[in-house]
Amino acid sequence: MWVLVLLSFCLNQALPNRLPDFSSDPLLDYDLLDDELGGGRRWSGNRTSGSEDCGLCEPDLCPETRGCRAGLVPDSCGCCQECGNLEGQACDPGDRSPFYGLCGTGLRCQTDPRPAAGGRGEEDEEEDVCVCEEQEPVCGSDGTTYMNMCQFREAAFSRADLQTRGAGPCNTVPTIKVPPESQVNGTGSSLVFLCEVFAFPMAQIEWRKEGRDVVLPGDDPHISVQSRGGPLKFELSSWLQIERAELGDSGTYHCTAQNNLGSVSASAVLGVLGAEELSSYLANSVSEMQQLMDASDYNQDFY
Repeated sequence: MWVLVLLSFCLNQALPNRLPDFSSDPLLDYDLLDDELGGGRRWSGNRTSGSEDCGLCEPDLCPETRGCRAGLVPDSCGCCQECGNLEGQACDPGDRSPFYGLCGTGLRCQTDPRPAAGGRGEEDEEEDVCVCEEQEPVCGSDGTTYMNMCQFREAAFSRADLQTRGAGPCNTVPTIKVPPESQVNGTGSSLVFLCEVFAFPMAQIEWRKEGRDVVLPGDDPHISVQSRGGPLKFELSSWLQIERAELGDSGTYHCTAQNNLGSVSASAVLGVLGAEELSSYLANSVSEMQQLMDASDYNQDFY
């Protein structure tokens, strides 16, 4: 009997009256507690909102990664590696990736520097995206100008022979990025042709009408030409505007871009119609569009 009483007294002295209450600490890392109790190292971080239980870190079981054009980054558990996010993709700031992922080599996660499509309102949430740290253009050995080093790395990922020819844009013959589009409208209307050109050195743009050996606008008061740099680096945008169009304005218009390395040209056709002709033209266009839509619906039903 006395032996049992003595054993009970010893146990009460060796063990605390109650276990500590950890539930009030929201930042407690239960996985590290498991480690202290002999459960092994876990890689999930704390069990707060948005976290996940990653389990034991076993690098040998990590999935194989391929086609990572922006290099490798740690996954959300910090155990394996995964493909880094490319330029312009949404990202998680910091060194953990619970939602979108981390930016790849040479990229940093910051607020999107580009303006929103419809203008950014006060209530709109700003999005963090991957932005290249080296924004200077690079000339590739393929003669292509890459607007930053990250774009060059993406291209070089699938082309082992691609090298940098030097900093800055490549000297190149002008390239028409956005050619003028043909159009039809009525007399008295206002018409605009757009031509966007990329070149280095910067190109000069001229507008001409086929059949007239005159650089527009010439001395015609209802025709004007405006040009400005952009929308991207080393690009030039030019507009040919015709106010109060007349039947005689119908014809083919040429946009020609030229620098000291060469020239390039693109053309578009303008049709100016009277009121009756325009009405008939529009009616025929609507009828043709309806026939195409009906044929498309028939094909979908058939298959």
